[in-house]
Amino acid sequence: MRDPQPRPVADVHEELQLTRPFRSDAQEATLALMRTASMVTRHLGRVVEPYGLSLSQYNVLRILRGAGSDGLPTLAIRDRLIEEGATITRLVDRLEAAGLVQRDRTQRDRRQVRCRITEAGLTLLAALDPQIDAADQGAMSGLPPTELRRLVDLLAQVRAGVTAPLCTDRP
Repeated sequence: MRDPQPRPVADVHEELQLTRPFRSDAQEATLALMRTASMVTRHLGRVVEPYGLSLSQYNVLRILRGAGSDGLPTLAIRDRLIEEGATITRLVDRLEAAGLVQRDRTQRDRRQVRCRITEAGLTLLAALDPQIDAADQGAMSGLPPTELRRLVDLLAQVRAGVTAPLCTDRP
């Protein structure tokens, strides 16, 4: 089977219909990364939305599946979320109302709430896994397989730079 013809690569400047050049290569790279992240998020969101989930809720379910039967405290889940802005309490509230997650207070510290994925949550993830795998493949289909590892490494370098102290010229 032959590979399909590659799609023409759109320039982020054209996609955003900008009328001025970028101020720097760094600005172009930042906007291209943000645009790409938004497109991939929408692409994956189309998979989980028919199941009544947001991507953040799906992310919580995956985190809890990975935690096993011990579950995790809500703050540990929050720390592992892909999207930092998500409010963990609301996410867990909705998942619990749907019967996908259960919460329990620990015996040692009644202030701490542990969350566990339910059988219904595991069943839902099992149904979603092949669809998400296909969506992941589709999202990365523009790259040859040999370039995927390079992309992962480059993105790790970008994240490392973002966590470095911010340089400002402000007084």
